[in-house]
Order: sequence, then structure tokens, then C-alpha cells
Amino acid sequence: MRPPAERSRDRALDRSILALAVPALGALVAEPLFVLVDSAVVGHLGTAELAGLSLASTILMTVVGLCVFLAYATTAAVSRRAGAGHRAEALQAGIDGLWLALALGVALAVGLGVAAPHVVGLLGADADVARHAADYLRWSVPGLPGMLVVLASTGVLRGMLDTRTPLYVAVGGAVLNTVLSVTLVWGLGLGIAGSGAGTAVAQLAMAVVLGIVVVRYARRERVSLRPQRGGIWVSAREGLPLVVRTLSLRLAILLTVWVATGLGAVTLASHQVVNSVWGLTAFALDALAIAAQALVGHGLGAGDTAQVRTVLRRTLRWGLGAGVVLGAVVAAASPLLAPLFTQDPDVRRAVVAGLVTTAALLPLAGWVFVLDGVLIGAGDGRYLAWAGMLTLVAYAPCALAVRAWAPAGTWGVVWLWLAFGGVFMLARALTTGLRARTTAWMVTGS
Repeated sequence: MRPPAERSRDRALDRSILALAVPALGALVAEPLFVLVDSAVVGHLGTAELAGLSLASTILMTVVGLCVFLAYATTAAVSRRAGAGHRAEALQAGIDGLWLALALGVALAVGLGVAAPHVVGLLGADADVARHAADYLRWSVPGLPGMLVVLASTGVLRGMLDTRTPLYVAVGGAVLNTVLSVTLVWGLGLGIAGSGAGTAVAQLAMAVVLGIVVVRYARRERVSLRPQRGGIWVSAREGLPLVVRTLSLRLAILLTVWVATGLGAVTLASHQVVNSVWGLTAFALDALAIAAQALVGHGLGAGDTAQVRTVLRRTLRWGLGAGVVLGAVVAAASPLLAPLFTQDPDVRRAVVAGLVTTAALLPLAGWVFVLDGVLIGAGDGRYLAWAGMLTLVAYAPCALAVRAWAPAGTWGVVWLWLAFGGVFMLARALTTGLRARTTAWMVTGS
């Protein structure tokens, strides 16, 4: 039996983890809720529209995902400086991150808006599906600057151990997106384009609110709001390894969608629903990773490696347990969820089978996300970049085998998710787990 003092410290740490993770959970699930709402609204327009949304949302989230370093690198930089007692420097790094996010968002919105039909065409969909995908992209890309500013602002606030503000803004954004999506798609009859426009407006509104909050933090510490060229360059340079790491993840997701596309419209439409639910549960599990990021960053900034090890141990237990609970919920709810997204009986059957498959794999995902968050919080982006490419190499042959030999429909969805949620996630678990057993990532100081 462990000493009472040690148990007391663990309980105190658990309270700290939950104090950060629970609000972060609400903020994180807002984004997949956007996708779920859009999927439910668009799904009742038809199978082709739902398949088009699958392609378009994958492309859009790939672009946004490649910029997730704006949140992760900012959280690590701000939390380290704040943990070392340098609040003004922490907030200056955050302001520079916001300027970088705004510039990237404008450039990417223009580029993707022009290239939308060509990008959709690369995924090999038929003409009807491709048309719907291009429509959604054109109307949603104006929200890209807002999406990236939301990432950077959220990273700043997490680094300051404020996960409540992003929660409140995310809830408001999710409600606004739901109202706009239903109104524009069904009330005004804009179809899938209305869903994209509603998402864009909601993201821009969230960016404005979060940006104002960060500016107020900076004003209190008398931090300049002007972009600092050196600071922006540092933000970009520190984020580059995380771009590579995220690129490996997004390439794996794109490969998965390409495989689903090759297995027919029913498989692709079903994959959109399963992937939307997976995204919701993944972001829920990622709340623990966010808590780990902030606590690890503060611990390393303060030079307390013993505390960092304790954070790693406790958050891994939480991640595994949360994965078991979420898996049970998804499996039990799968027959009830499928009818919410489509009236096609073939798609419904495939959705239920896919959700049961992903439910079994969620405990592994909970373990992986926490390890990933710990290493990101430690600023170990270079290793994560190499590890990400290695896991992609391990996954690609399995995905290609599914495309070559799996049948269309229900079993195609099952085999596809066994490959992605099983093989790919297991490879991530091995690479991050082996790294976490060492001390190479535990670099202290601000």
C-alpha cells in the first residue's frame, strides 16, 4: 500500500488534471460537433451530398490540421515561460502566434478557394459527389482565418492555464453553427453551400471573441500588440516539426478517405458518419492531452521533472479509462446514432458496424493521445515528426490492401477502420510510448 502522503499528492494532481481537462473537453468537442451537425443536416439531403461533405470536410480539416501547431506550439511556449514566472514573455509569444495565424489563414483561404475543384478531383469522386464537395469548400473557406486564429488564441489561453474561456466561446460557436446550418440549408434552401457558409460565420465570430480575450491578457502585462518579426519567425520555426508530425496524420486520414472513395458512395458516406463520431470521441480524449501539455510545460519550465513523471503516469491512467468508457457508450448508442444521419438502409448498416469497430479501439486511442500531448507539451516536436512519418509508412500498406481486397459497404467500412484505428494507432502507441520511457524529452527551463 502506498503512503498516505503519496496518495494525497495523486488526488491533488487528479483535481488539477480535471480542472484543466473538463473545460478543455467542452472546447475540443465543439469542432467535431460542427462536423456532426453539418453531417446530420446535409445527410438528409441525400447520399451524394453526404459523400461530398465527407470529401470537403476532410480537405478543409487537413488544411486546418496542418496548422494545429498554432495551438500546440503556442501552448508549449506560453506554458514554459509562464511556469518560469515570465508572464509578459509568455503573452508576447502568444500575440506573435495570433499574427502568424491570421496571415496563414488569409493566404490559405485564397489558395483553397481558387483550387477547390482541382483538389476535390484528386480524390477520384464521381461528378455528382465532386460538385457537392466543391460547393461546400467554396462557401466554408472564408472562415479559414477565423479557424486558425481560434487555434492560436486557444493555445495562448491553455498555456496560461485558462481552459474555461475557450469552453464558453466554443459552446457559443457550436450553437451559432447549428442555428445557421439549419436556417441556411433548409430555411433558405441553399443546400450544402449553406452548411459551409454557416460554419465560416461561426468560426469568424469565435475568432473575434477569443482574440479580444487574449488582447486583454496582453494589455494587463503591458505587452505590445504589434507583430514582432523575430517572434513570428520563432513561432514558425518552433512549429515546423509539428507541421511535419501533423502532415503524417493528415496524409493518413486522406489516404483513408481515398480508400473509402474507391469502395463506393455507400462506403464513403458511411465513413463520413463514423469518422465524425470518431472525431468527437478523439477530441474528448484529447482533453486529457491538453491538460498534460499545460502541466508538463509548467513542470519543465519550473525544472520539476519528478512532477512531470507523475503527470505522465496519472494522465495515462485517465486516458485508458476514458477510452474504455467512451467505447462502451459508442457501441451501445450505434443503432440509435445511424438513423440521425441518413435514411439509406445500406449506409445505416455500415455506420453501425463501423461504430462498433471504432468503439473497441478507443482505449488504445486514449493512451496514444495522452502520450502525444505529453511530448508536445515538452516541446519534443522533432521526435514526433520522425515518429509520425514512421507510423504513416507502417499504415500505408494496410490501407492499400483494404482498397484492393475489401468489399464495398459494411465490411469495407469495418476493414478500413481496423486498419486506421488499429494498425495506425498501434504504431503511434509504440513510437510515443518508447520515447516516453526515456528522459531525452525532459528538457527543463523556459
